[in-house]
Amino acid sequence: MSVTAFQDLPLAGRDREWDGAAAENRVRQWAHATDEPNEKYRDAHVWYDGGKKDNFTAYKLLIADVIDDRLTAVPRGVMAAAAVMQGSRAGSTSRTRTSNASRVTSGSTTRSWATPRRGSVTSFGSSVNCRARSSRRY
Repeated sequence: MSVTAFQDLPLAGRDREWDGAAAENRVRQWAHATDEPNEKYRDAHVWYDGGKKDNFTAYKLLIADVIDDRLTAVPRGVMAAAAVMQGSRAGSTSRTRTSNASRVTSGSTTRSWATPRRGSVTSFGSSVNCRARSSRRY
């Protein structure tokens, strides 16, 4: 598997819904990749199989959608890809993991999905404060 080149994509709002199948169709149309993938199509994904780059099934972890005719990273798409990296949906088929798949940059904020803040549980981007109750008696 090959990691796609870094893309400084604009970032959609955190509240934007994610529909991977619909995003896939919009990205294909935007990239003019109806018959086979191309570089523009590749930019919407995190990984691809370099030996099969002419096959749509070689592209994994879609994180972007086309918004206002511009390829845009969608936080819920990034979070869905990070969840796959952490084992949801039977995990990723790649033997190599990279921090590029678990990081997103928005302005001056960089957040690693693999390392939640202390005292919180992160699930698909929503933080819930969890404090241990050591004084609780049973």
